[in-house]
Amino acid sequence: MVRDSSREEDPPSVGDVLDALADDDARRIVTALSEPKTASDISEECDIPLSTTYRKLELLTDASLLSESTDIRRDGQHTTRYSVSFETVTVSIDEEDDREFEVDFTRPERTRDERLADLWSELREET
Repeated sequence: MVRDSSREEDPPSVGDVLDALADDDARRIVTALSEPKTASDISEECDIPLSTTYRKLELLTDASLLSESTDIRRDGQHTTRYSVSFETVTVSIDEEDDREFEVDFTRPERTRDERLADLWSELREET
């Protein structure tokens, strides 16, 4: 696993999430990710220049809307794939704490492979 902002302890700011979702290209990328894809595949499918695609992927990942994973290959040419890391995003006003905006995510259940990768990462950190 390269980076999965959705599993970090500090959630993204409401502004980061709204900025990412306000971007037309970023929304097209999210819509195109029915399955994990490489930046090149996304760029081609969405008809967005590759350099712009990478910037949008960074924006979406920082906002915890996408996660990255790495396919390890024997030839050493590893591939990064991006996938949607949420089912729903809700922006609301917290009535109890100074009427501040909050963002909440509903996340999909972790796959068996993702749980195994998490366990392996934890084990490596402890040794």
